Amino acid sequence: MELKDKVAVVTGAAQGIGKTIALKLAANGCNVVVSDLNIEKLNETKKEISDLGRESLAIKANVAVCAEADAMIEEGVKRFGIVHILINNAGITRDSLLLRMKEDDWDAVLAVNLKGVFNCTKAAVKHMSKQREGRIINIASIVGEMGNAGQANYSASKAGVIGFTKTVAREFAGRNITCNAVAPGFIETAMTQALPEKVREELARQIPMGRLGTPEDVADAVLFLAGSGSGYITGQVINVNGGMYM
Repeated sequence: MELKDKVAVVTGAAQGIGKTIALKLAANGCNVVVSDLNIEKLNETKKEISDLGRESLAIKANVAVCAEADAMIEEGVKRFGIVHILINNAGITRDSLLLRMKEDDWDAVLAVNLKGVFNCTKAAVKHMSKQREGRIINIASIVGEMGNAGQANYSASKAGVIGFTKTVAREFAGRNITCNAVAPGFIETAMTQALPEKVREELARQIPMGRLGTPEDVADAVLFLAGSGSGYITGQVINVNGGMYM
């Protein structure tokens, strides 16, 4: 357990990919600060982390609000004294074709998916910079690289996350802080499971490996980037998409 006693912060950790990442880090020795707006499900994540023998702190926070992101990081530091790893996973969708997309839906997605990453990173990197150590891992998306009809807002937000990742990597490399992104393809989550079977089959046909990914596939990539084996990797996008985009 090379991450034993490291402290990680995972946003959007109430369910899906975020929860899987939090549990993966805990299983590998991390104490984990988990945040989300759904505090009931977040407490379930917290309990599962405790069941793994690690400490956890659950914080209800809207990452799109700077003050709430700051408070989340500060509470984590107050509890554990340090933050080693930040996983910016919180995200939302408000899908619609461009000509039908409402301004509010554009603003909401950019606020959570992009501004939220800015807010949390800025809050965490102040501490990481002082301790001259840190791993920042941003969850981007395949559609941030290749686009997707009906997701102008989501695609733009994730493309922005990739550009942000590269800039943070350049600014803080000298402080021994790495910043990378993981870009999942189509993953087996509640959202994709709700799609009609024919749609899921068509998606699978577009993937060279012939299947949708799992949250564990994404969490494994995050675990690698969080560990010592990735110390000379920064500013990169790790694609976890079964070959759908190369």
